[in-house]
Amino acid sequence: MSTTITQADKAERFLRLHRRGEPLLMPNAWDLGSAAILASLGFRALATTSSGHAATLGRLDGSVTREEALAHASAMAAATELPVSADLEKAFADDPDGVAETIRLARKTGLAGCSVEDYSGRAEDPVYERGLARERVVAAAEIGHSGPVRLVLTARAENYLHGREDLGDTIARLQSYQDAGADVLFAPGLSAAHDIRRVVESVDRPVSVLVRPGMPSTAELAGLGVARVSVGGAFAFAALGALCEAAEELRDRGTYGYFERTISGARAARNAFRP
Repeated sequence: MSTTITQADKAERFLRLHRRGEPLLMPNAWDLGSAAILASLGFRALATTSSGHAATLGRLDGSVTREEALAHASAMAAATELPVSADLEKAFADDPDGVAETIRLARKTGLAGCSVEDYSGRAEDPVYERGLARERVVAAAEIGHSGPVRLVLTARAENYLHGREDLGDTIARLQSYQDAGADVLFAPGLSAAHDIRRVVESVDRPVSVLVRPGMPSTAELAGLGVARVSVGGAFAFAALGALCEAAEELRDRGTYGYFERTISGARAARNAFRP
């Protein structure tokens, strides 16, 4: 009997893993190796990271094309039996029809879920007007929830990442995205416990948070009712930081202390990588 886990199975499992007060710890992998290691460490779902993926290409966040992002998502989804959710930024489109086309293509990649944000990419007006933002989520949900695979759609309110620390507007946006069909709600940038609690209590869908320095611990986030915890590009840039430290030690001191870290890294690779 076949034990193949289908895309629909992964999507259903992914949605079930979102439980208020029992947060799903969902790290963001940036390549196939990091995905394999994170899976081997017992995590139950993975996400991609737009900034981490861009870094593997020698670019900054926001510079990856839709075709590149979807090819990356497809490779990640195929490499693990865990559910994978893709960071699709603003779905590479401003208008709802363009968003719908991106989600239609994403459904073909094997993903269990994906996120769509309301960041416009325009410095003078960084967040879409609320009505347009809602219509973009409607378009994403209509496509993502149709057919045999029901993608888990995460709708992101980006206010706090772009200098608009307006909790009332953020909550109103998340409520609007909930009504538009989003399965999970996400306001990256929130860090204060009382703000997170207000968001959780203001909506009926699972709430995801992005960890940042000084935030409550994962146990405290559970007490606030959070359903998912993401790290964004943090792990990818932590790895790049370790690379810089090792290279600078070699360049500046001519010593090899970094080899102490290679022991655990090599062990992780042997445990996680296929022969």
